[in-house]
Amino acid sequence: MPVSLSVSTFARVAPVFAAFAAFAARTALAAPVVACELHYGGEARTLRAAPTTTPYQVKPAAIGSYFLFRVVFETRPEAGIVLTTFADHEDGPVPIHVAHHPYPPSRGGRYGFTGEQFVYEPMRDGELRYWCRLETGAAAPP
Repeated sequence: MPVSLSVSTFARVAPVFAAFAAFAARTALAAPVVACELHYGGEARTLRAAPTTTPYQVKPAAIGSYFLFRVVFETRPEAGIVLTTFADHEDGPVPIHVAHHPYPPSRGGRYGFTGEQFVYEPMRDGELRYWCRLETGAAAPP
């Protein structure tokens, strides 16, 4: 049995449907993002990483003058999150800490799915402290 709507009824419900459609489109298109809170040398920053299909092309971010930090987030085919901390030596970066986490990660608590992590400079006694969480429905980083 066909349903007919009067013009006035359609005018009242159309904005509601349009708003719902816009919300659904934004939510469907927004990919999950790994957000890592990094604390080093009195400075704090958040590093965000969207899923990638080219993990070997992900560049590490400089943290202070000694550390480099890389987040590789793959949702398929080898789903997982790999966090690597490098010492930035003159002859090139040297990995000093690597953590592998499954995707999707466990919910985690105050310090996300990684828990609070500490990485130390072997020569200068500096400390990098970090933890990561999964942000769902977040806009992908630029």
